[in-house]
Amino acid sequence: MSNLADTPRDPRSLNADEAERLLTGWGHKSYRVTQLLGWLYKKRADSIDAMSDLPQGLRDQLADEFSLRPLELAREQSSRDGTVKFLWRLPDGELIESVLIPASIGRDGSQSNRRTLCVSSQVGCAYGCTFCASGLMGYKRNLAASEIVDQVLAVERWRLAKGVDSHRPEPLVNNIVMMGMGEPLANYDNLIRALEIFNSPWGLNIGARKITVSTSGLAPQIRRLAETPQQYHLAISLHGATDAVRDKIMPVNRKYPLEELISACEAYQQAKGRMIWVEYILIDGVNTGPEQVEALSCLAKRLQCKVNLIPYNPVDGIELKRPSDETVARFRDGLHHLGVRVTVRTEKGTDIDAACGQLRLKSEKKPAPSQALGQAG
Repeated sequence: MSNLADTPRDPRSLNADEAERLLTGWGHKSYRVTQLLGWLYKKRADSIDAMSDLPQGLRDQLADEFSLRPLELAREQSSRDGTVKFLWRLPDGELIESVLIPASIGRDGSQSNRRTLCVSSQVGCAYGCTFCASGLMGYKRNLAASEIVDQVLAVERWRLAKGVDSHRPEPLVNNIVMMGMGEPLANYDNLIRALEIFNSPWGLNIGARKITVSTSGLAPQIRRLAETPQQYHLAISLHGATDAVRDKIMPVNRKYPLEELISACEAYQQAKGRMIWVEYILIDGVNTGPEQVEALSCLAKRLQCKVNLIPYNPVDGIELKRPSDETVARFRDGLHHLGVRVTVRTEKGTDIDAACGQLRLKSEKKPAPSQALGQAG
């Protein structure tokens, strides 16, 4: 298991207060703090030496204290629909994924300006959901806050290098979902620090209402998140509407069963006054029966939430199947008939390794990393 405890800190984990205490403690003027944060989060500097308007003495002090270690693009896959999947190599050689989902055109023909990045929070996952590729090779470690943040910065650097949307003056990514590899709430402290950097004007300045945290059901951490002042959006990866089904496919349910999870969600709603989204992957023969429709409708009405149905994306090495279109439609219509607000997710990236963790899994299974990762750029 990787351990970064002995490596120098990355300055992209600093918030404004910490940066000010550090630089003023070194005897520098407070305006240097604004310059440093601008280099880190606005100009996306990839080295301390690149911070050209900082005096050499300050750069030397920063270099003694920190190491700026940008993510390395190991591989990318582009879909016909514009979705781009990135495989990043971390400083210790581990691999994680991010997915850039482009703006979409609504049914009424309107063009959305939402450009979403699906961000990872861990290398692998310890929670063992039976349908997910992220956990097939086990849990390695939590991501540092800087590694969470740099997934967004790295996409902006990629955009610049590729000339993607070069006419657009504003950043490419304006919506973030913590829904990539790993369980975000299991890396709570680093997650909260990364969210602060995403949200703050001195950071990436992305509104809290454009940041979604997804969880498989860590009830105590949901209650902690409810105590934060920011209006982050919460999504629950439910995937089973009864304890019997969730126990089979999501081991986390044995520790935090449905009643405990739903109670924590109600506490979050009461604190934030915001609708919670329920994500429900439809797996053929596992959670698509009429009893799940009935149970899910009861949970959805209790939470007054919207349900997002997601037909299962098959994963190599997992013997689960995608339901037929007829099964998906029947499940959707059953919920709708019972008064539940329900949508079926418009699929993105189906012609690439779309399932979370699948690109990493395929790459790490290759006998020679140089061959597996040789399709970068």
